[in-house]
Amino acid sequence: MGRGAAEVTTLAPSKSEQAYELLHERIAKGELVPGYRLVLGTIAAELGCSTVPVREAIRRLEAEGLVTFERNIGATVAAVDAELYLHTMETLAVIEGAATALAAPLLSAVDMAEARAINAELRRCLEDFDPPRFTQLNDRFHAVLYERCPNPHILDLVHRGWNRLNAMRASSFSHIPGRARSSVEEHEQLLDLIDAGASTSEVEKAARAHRTNTLNAYLAADGMPPSPL
Repeated sequence: MGRGAAEVTTLAPSKSEQAYELLHERIAKGELVPGYRLVLGTIAAELGCSTVPVREAIRRLEAEGLVTFERNIGATVAAVDAELYLHTMETLAVIEGAATALAAPLLSAVDMAEARAINAELRRCLEDFDPPRFTQLNDRFHAVLYERCPNPHILDLVHRGWNRLNAMRASSFSHIPGRARSSVEEHEQLLDLIDAGASTSEVEKAARAHRTNTLNAYLAADGMPPSPL
């Protein structure tokens, strides 16, 4: 076969990347809680590799603030940094509010139906509350509303904010379960605004307030003052 018809080869992720993805997902889902000790040999055995790529993955997670390393103790899952959570949520309130507002006119009937279906599932989750499941659905709900944002730079910042947020905690709703019901109602109000063709500024204000309300509930539970946003 000539070069003009070269076969497409899909490269498998490296062992280091596999270790990173595995640990990142388990931290994000809350399967590995703050203070959990990461044993290199155990992780390496699960992946069928040496400890070298696992160590590389842990260094990467440490650089992202998800893992801490102490002499004579080793690597452990980092505790949630309240200040980092505050700054991340304040940033998301601003940029996600803008992304949602810019995306709103571009949302199709299919998008809106999907968002309402997810919110209905969130409402059903309230009956037998499962914080990780609720958080997963909540993430999907918001992604539907902001993913059509036409500004790629804003959208990139939103993705970065959500990745940081998801990595630093399994679920805000584990800490503030009472916030979940209010969150579902605010989702409904936001969808109604978009369906009614509300102005960009109205949608942005509602989306920002929704994110700030969750932040302030979290801060109140920790005995901290509300965000000035």
